[in-house]
Amino acid sequence: MASDAELEAIRRRKYEEMAQVQAGAGAEEEKRQEIEEAKRSIIKQILTPEARERLTNIRMAKPEYAELLENQLIGLAQTGKLKSMLNDAQFKEILRQLMPKKRDIKITRV
Repeated sequence: MASDAELEAIRRRKYEEMAQVQAGAGAEEEKRQEIEEAKRSIIKQILTPEARERLTNIRMAKPEYAELLENQLIGLAQTGKLKSMLNDAQFKEILRQLMPKKRDIKITRV
């Protein structure tokens, strides 16, 4: 059987390992939050309040699509393809271009 000192040393090592894992997860979360804040800042610079509201509505309905859309808008802004802030009408036009085309479904009787 292990002595009390050995058990205490094992407990201390396990505790230190857990603390390191938690510190790593905390740093990862902090970095993710910094990235999200930077993205929000850029979106504020390139979209009018009405267009940002539309993006927020899209995020509530389809979060993964909103993420993709944000990344594309940020990419356009960083490459200089956006000359000014996008208003709601311009944003809707971009959405129309990016949205996948809906297929016509026809039901015929046999």
